[in-house]
Amino acid sequence: MSLQELLGSELPLIQAPMAGSQDHRLAAAVCEAGGLGSIPCAMLTPIALRQALQAMRELTERPFNLNFFSHVPPEPDAAREATWRQALAPYYAELGVDQASIASGPGRLPFNAEAAELVEEFRPAVVSFHFGLPDETLLQRVRRSGAKILSSATTLAEALWLEERGVDAVIAQGLEAGGHRGHFLDDDLSRQLGTFALLPQLVDALDVPVIAAGGISDARGVAAAMALGAAGVQVGSAYLLCPEATISAIHRAALQSPAAQHTALTNLFSGRPARGIVNRLMREMGPLSTQVPAFPLATAAIAPLRAAAEAQGSGDFSPLWAGQHVTSCRPMPAAELTRELARGFA
Repeated sequence: MSLQELLGSELPLIQAPMAGSQDHRLAAAVCEAGGLGSIPCAMLTPIALRQALQAMRELTERPFNLNFFSHVPPEPDAAREATWRQALAPYYAELGVDQASIASGPGRLPFNAEAAELVEEFRPAVVSFHFGLPDETLLQRVRRSGAKILSSATTLAEALWLEERGVDAVIAQGLEAGGHRGHFLDDDLSRQLGTFALLPQLVDALDVPVIAAGGISDARGVAAAMALGAAGVQVGSAYLLCPEATISAIHRAALQSPAAQHTALTNLFSGRPARGIVNRLMREMGPLSTQVPAFPLATAAIAPLRAAAEAQGSGDFSPLWAGQHVTSCRPMPAAELTRELARGFA
């Protein structure tokens, strides 16, 4: 069975879910162009997710993907939080942020029973997960809804773990990919591989389809992934410059500037390694810090700095998520980009 037959899309191409950078409109545009559009759900409340699903149904009748995080929420650590805020204190002072006014909260939610109810009600063709899989009870609810199940792997061990638990396909997330790393068995970043080193290992070892992700932004990358045995590709960062993306003007400008040539993995913005364009906060604090609260609790302390800096037209404290190959990307409608990428399947 081809990936298109498995997913129900015309093309073996998935638009990567990008929480905070898109909504249903980008996903629908990709679906209408023949790809599998994705709605990122980790930052949506159940009410907001229902609204997004209703709006999606109005824009397209084609299959789409709902993506959820499956992390285990950490226990709050007041001492670690205090240490982190103390480290950020000079920036609070510089930007006039009152620490007492900083809200707390996770910012991102894992897949739960409420989300499962919406999957059962709306019955999306595909449900994908990041950071492993939810518990078996929740996973069975997704499977019984009729959805095909995908999840990201950053190592061979993770891919085999996912296959053993019955996923329908594995997304091979290379180190080049923008946004959050999907690792879940091992936090050792030295074990993370680039897409074209990881991909053939998974293709050779797995019986389920393998989808290449990370550093693929044009038809050449698509063709290269397919030549290495991928059943299809997942593309994210290239879609950030589409008019349907919801990123800020600051983020959009950064993606089209020389700064986009330098990305790094950083845990400063969420507590978990994610790839973004290097900015002032990453340079001055170092992209990876042991002081940061556990994912996703770190977000709360950074949020007011981001808001204050962006109000001044600065992205110094913003998570400018981007993969390692965005410098060749051009602004164009999502449908046009999808068709451009599809040339790599020829």
